[in-house]
Amino acid sequence: MGIQMKAIVLGAAMAAVACSTIIALVLSLANHQTLDQPYSTQYGIVFDAGSTHTALFLYQWLGNKENNTGVVSQKQSCDVDGDGISSYVENPPAAGESLKKCLDIAKAVIPEGQRKATPVYLGATAGMRLLRLQNPSLADSILAEVAKTIQSYQFDFRGSRILSGIEEGAYGWITINYLLESFIKHTFEGLWIHPKAGKIIGALDLGGASTQISFTPKDPVRLPDSAFNLQLYGYKYELYTYSYLCYGKDQALKKLQAYLHKTAEPTSVISHPCYHEGYKLNVTLAELYNSPCVAKPNNFNPTAIVTFSGTGNSSLCLSLMENIVNLTDCALSPDCGIDGAYQPPVNGEFLAFSAYFYTFDFLGLAPKAPLTRVLSTIETHCNKNWTTLTAENPSIKAKYLRDYCASAHYIMTILLKGYKFSNTWDQISFEKQVADTDVGWTLGYMLNLTNMIPSERSRSVTGVVHSQWAAQTFFIVFALFLSLLIIGILFVRDPKH
Repeated sequence: MGIQMKAIVLGAAMAAVACSTIIALVLSLANHQTLDQPYSTQYGIVFDAGSTHTALFLYQWLGNKENNTGVVSQKQSCDVDGDGISSYVENPPAAGESLKKCLDIAKAVIPEGQRKATPVYLGATAGMRLLRLQNPSLADSILAEVAKTIQSYQFDFRGSRILSGIEEGAYGWITINYLLESFIKHTFEGLWIHPKAGKIIGALDLGGASTQISFTPKDPVRLPDSAFNLQLYGYKYELYTYSYLCYGKDQALKKLQAYLHKTAEPTSVISHPCYHEGYKLNVTLAELYNSPCVAKPNNFNPTAIVTFSGTGNSSLCLSLMENIVNLTDCALSPDCGIDGAYQPPVNGEFLAFSAYFYTFDFLGLAPKAPLTRVLSTIETHCNKNWTTLTAENPSIKAKYLRDYCASAHYIMTILLKGYKFSNTWDQISFEKQVADTDVGWTLGYMLNLTNMIPSERSRSVTGVVHSQWAAQTFFIVFALFLSLLIIGILFVRDPKH
């Protein structure tokens, strides 16, 4: 090949290399696209150790956050067999053993690789609050046993503790408003926003040993001890919340029994107007006065047996409820609730759950009913005799069936005369679930705790579409080929020289 021809070929090849390199460089820099990879699902477990039973709730949320708070949903729930953990005073290790069935169910749901990162919390409520008043060391022993059982599983155990009444009330309020999308809402475009007209709902919780009321009042809370300040999804809230220990359904009915016993004539048979005619209940005085919510009488004989005989007197039952619910004024009258406690006027709509719902659901009054219908339904139910009632409800255990009359009258007393809903009755809705999720304090507790669980870092990747990548690869390979060709031309000798 002549020198002139070699120079022409070499120049053309070098020009082609330069063009291919420039084209490949442009393709590598232009039209990059960023894709957000899906965040992994995170899990959390909360045990609700109530006064009468324990339940496990398994929650899930994506690793990202919205203003530092997780967007949480309920994945699974499980009722623990047996009574509440406070009932295991004679055998604390059995309290821990009782949790294993539900822990095994949660373990099967959570992927194996994520179990060690799954936080587990156990919160005990009023039943354990009462036990701590009676025997602090025994309460600590039971908490230690449930902790030992949970720690034997491959979860991230974060502790077992007794919640304060204010915490229980506030977390129930969080649960309701989260489920009703008052805090945050998912838009059609896939964005999480704070609703401009979000309606904040009050919470009414009736447990076995305590009852809670929580809402946002129109005016600032006058007593700091009754205020609960929190931040969710970047917004701050001041909440009025109060918990009445010994005013849960079971303890209230026990106080009624004790009142009837103390005020009755000396006899072993005591008339009970809230029990249906024909129903009889035998209890020892040790069973009747086994709670710090009731004061033992003088000359107390724990082995003595008394019989409560139902008379089915609805009006007398209602009037007796006012004897066990302290409706006296407080220092900040007229802003008063029950037992002399400060309470600002109720404000807005309310959702009543737990024993509120179960009682009204049995009576056919859930989720809402006019006040006149509620009162007439309770009257009709309480005046039925025991034979008729059991025939109408053969599948309901006697220990539950006997108490619906007393529970209903107790509920009406605290709602109408304690919390003063007389003029705003239609603002209360009785519910068990919202958006297929159980209403209670556990979800609110989990939401608040996600503020302390770190978010995942962004999992975005940057790249180009496939056709652009193929063209870029072609020009890089072509430039490499031409470069090798130039090297060959430069180093291969002309046969004539």
